[in-house]
Parts: sequence; C-alpha cells; structure tokens
Amino acid sequence: MTNPTNDTTIITTNIFKLLKENLLTKRMSNRVTELQKEFVYYTSSLFDQGILNDQFNHLQLLQDESNPEFLAEIVNLFFQDTQKLLDDLTKNLEQENVDFLMLDKTLHHIKGSSSSIGAVGVQNACVAFVTCSNEKNIEGCWRCLEEARNAYNVVRSKLDTLLKVICYVFIDRARDCSSWWVNS
Repeated sequence: MTNPTNDTTIITTNIFKLLKENLLTKRMSNRVTELQKEFVYYTSSLFDQGILNDQFNHLQLLQDESNPEFLAEIVNLFFQDTQKLLDDLTKNLEQENVDFLMLDKTLHHIKGSSSSIGAVGVQNACVAFVTCSNEKNIEGCWRCLEEARNAYNVVRSKLDTLLKVICYVFIDRARDCSSWWVNS
C-alpha cells in the first residue's frame, strides 16, 4: 500500500515542476491560480480515495514539453482497450459454454493495463474476477464484472476531469484539447 502523505508530496512536487516550467513565464490570472489549487486538491483526493496509486505519478513524470499529450494518449489507450475488453468479458459470460481460459487471458490484460496507469480499483476487481474464473463460478464472475465495470467508470470519469484541468491549466488555456478524449 502506498503512503498517502508521500503520494501527496510527489504530486505537489510534480505540479510545482509543471508550474515552474510552463507558467512562471506567463502572467497568471486569479482564476488560473484557483484552478491550480483545485488541481492539487483533486489529484490528491484521487490518491486518498484509492482510485489511483503512485504509478500514475510515474506516468506524469514522463510527460514533458516535447510531448505534452503523453498522459492523455496513454490514458485514452487504457480507456479504449478496457472498454473493449470489458465488452468481450460480457460476451464470453453470455455464452452457453463460458471460455474460462479466454476470461483469464482477458482479465490479465485488463489487470496489467490498469496497473500500468495506477487504476487501483480496476486492478483489484480483476484480481477477484480471476479467482471466480479459476473456480468456474459464473455468478461470481458476473458480480466481479459489474465491480470491474463500476471501477472502470469511476476512474474514467475522474481521469477525464483531471485531463481537462491539465489541458487548461498546464498545457495551453487557449488550446482545444477535445481530441484528447475518446467518445463514450
């Protein structure tokens, strides 16, 4: 389990690094300053709520001026892949003869990708799902699928908000970042 205080310190350090690099040379309005504070609070709350873990910080550190859309690209790939894989799990469970080997492979894929972006809830739901799949417990699999889908929807909603704030506050307030988001 990560240390929430350490996570908050890392997040704050990352934010101030971005501020120094991207905003100190610009005249900052009061609203932008307010948004920056909200960003710090919001990001910290995602860690405190157990929605994200330290892996998300590592992804943030990989983003720089040469590739300002790095984080958005990685998160959107996670969104696209995970939605498709959750749909594949649903189709598999709807079959008369559930392919538990395929369930297992799909779950490991989701678990790995959620781990790589720090989506703790999705990752944990997949761990429970794998257990039910190994036991060939179809009712348990349906329950775990619902938990995984709910965890995915929460992280998607929270990260959509976070990416919009990053675009507006840290990248370019005048820029249209709508291309960052995958349509639901």
